[in-house]
Amino acid sequence: MAGFFKRLMPKRFRRDGIAIPVVRLHGAIMAGGGQFRPALNIASAAPLLEKAFAVKEAPAVAISINSPGGSPVQSRLIYQRIRDLAQEKKKRVLIFVEDVAASGGYMIALAGDEIIADPTSIVGSIGVVSGGFGFPELLKKIGVERRVYTAGENKVMLDPFQPEKERDIEFLKSLQLDIHDTFIQMVKARRGQLLADHPDVFSGLFWTGRRGLELGLIDGLGDLRGEVKKRYGEKARLELIQPARSLFGRRQTGASIAGDIAAPIAASAMAGLAEAVEERALWARFGL
Repeated sequence: MAGFFKRLMPKRFRRDGIAIPVVRLHGAIMAGGGQFRPALNIASAAPLLEKAFAVKEAPAVAISINSPGGSPVQSRLIYQRIRDLAQEKKKRVLIFVEDVAASGGYMIALAGDEIIADPTSIVGSIGVVSGGFGFPELLKKIGVERRVYTAGENKVMLDPFQPEKERDIEFLKSLQLDIHDTFIQMVKARRGQLLADHPDVFSGLFWTGRRGLELGLIDGLGDLRGEVKKRYGEKARLELIQPARSLFGRRQTGASIAGDIAAPIAASAMAGLAEAVEERALWARFGL
């Protein structure tokens, strides 16, 4: 129907060339987020992906990734949504890496039929990391006694206000190994015979786009605009898929407006500060 109406329009108003929808998946990957500090997760990404894959005339969907990683659960949910939509709508998925697609960011990139990066992009970091702080001595210095009552001997596992226990560390590492194995199997399933036989591919190390190409982590070097025009002609154009806007003009995310307004200001500020520190640490790991 859209094509019929297009033919009825005067030629000067027609836009020739193939339109390729573009989805930007940028930022640290974490659950939560809101109007004032959006996060990259399935709630924020799903509406954009649905809208992009709904463009019937487009032979492909381009996804721009710039993420140092974060939640493995959210990363895998976004990956799976991309693959499900690609199969349902029968469209090719082109992934373009900007500064970095590492850890969870690379997990999302695996959803692409092709992964294209700049020669200086950072890719890889196929591993799992958990971080935190310990404050057992701080309580003594400020004269505070911590009181915790539980039913279940493991309910205070990894409590930052208690001395670290070897049993807790071993348990945490067992969880990390399970998640790491899932990540490895995803890479092998998607990259297959393209992967180089290199001992450090799954070690958590990360590489430049050029080295990632040699290792089989990506398929080519280039940029979004140049690649689209090379594949679909000089008249091909990019159509950025934007988040919907609320009644107040702000871009909608997965969180509700009412929820944001109702949240206590002090609690929101503290949560936002913690998330900002966590996000800054993720980017800093890659020198960004």
